[in-house]
Amino acid sequence: MQALQQRQRWMSVLAHSQPAQLRSHWQALNLSPSYHCLRAPEIGLAQLQGRMGATGRRFVLGDMTVTRSVVQLENGGQGYSYINGRDKTHAELCALIDALLQQPGSYELLQQQLIEPLAALQQEQRQLRARSVAASRVDFFTLVRGD
Repeated sequence: MQALQQRQRWMSVLAHSQPAQLRSHWQALNLSPSYHCLRAPEIGLAQLQGRMGATGRRFVLGDMTVTRSVVQLENGGQGYSYINGRDKTHAELCALIDALLQQPGSYELLQQQLIEPLAALQQEQRQLRARSVAASRVDFFTLVRGD
């Protein structure tokens, strides 16, 4: 179960990463593994659904573009990715990194040099956004006139 949670975490970090940040961290590692695409990056649509109050009947919120890719390393390891948007190179790189993270020889390096720094950047961006929203928050109150 813990392996599943670890993979979910790194997949989330990769999918939510900015393509430029991911590429710069990847290039700094200077890795060039051999792989081929089992499923070349392709763009499609995913239907988003919502519920009123999280408990009501489902309704269609809209569609969003999704890019997916599947790669296979020379040793047979496979990596998958689904990302928001239409960036094919981002999807392919995420799938490659997913495949490498499943390999014992590259797991530690990629966790320390790629996943953790990207996760820290994402956390910092979330905190900046939360502070920005909190700064514009308005507290409403009601004055009660004496009876």
